[in-house]
Amino acid sequence: MKKIKLSVLGISYSQTQSGAYALVLSEDNGDRRLPIIIGGFEAQAIVIKLENLNPPRPLTHDLFRNFSKLMKADLEEVFIHKLEEGVFYSQLIIKKDGKEIIMDSRTSDAVALALRFNCPIYIAEEIMDKAGIVIKDNEYENVESAESKQPRSRKPSPPELSELSISELKAKLDEAVKAEDYERAAFIKDEIDRRERKGKE
Repeated sequence: MKKIKLSVLGISYSQTQSGAYALVLSEDNGDRRLPIIIGGFEAQAIVIKLENLNPPRPLTHDLFRNFSKLMKADLEEVFIHKLEEGVFYSQLIIKKDGKEIIMDSRTSDAVALALRFNCPIYIAEEIMDKAGIVIKDNEYENVESAESKQPRSRKPSPPELSELSISELKAKLDEAVKAEDYERAAFIKDEIDRRERKGKE
């Protein structure tokens, strides 16, 4: 079975399912995108790694990684191997003591773990052929999985953030992370990144 390597392009709010998010995976060396609808908890777990936030306590996926490392088991690969009735099925390819172990996983959890283990994500070519879509720059607004040209973005940052200085934003970011309010932390991190990018222009 031929595999295609994927990268995490970003997360956006789902326009069709309330409280859900669209995880967008991008084909390496290609122009196709794979949209996957996921829940809020899983979206948060992925965004935390995309934004390089450091929770004060380990979240579930962090705990899985820590436990696996302690047991000397390493996640080598995530493989999206099946698509059935609109649901993607994934496998975790784990190496322990020189042996390969395959575990079934929800795709959202598998991606969250892949980011933590820094391991590759693959999809079966036949599934990518069925579910992959090509998004041109001027078509983003019409696609469920890419609501803007920056699919990593969430809803617009709260207006009060624009009135704060960089140092104040960083203090607010620390407060949000300590309070485990990761959605607000991601908003603040986006605002900091936007300011820093603008300063380099």
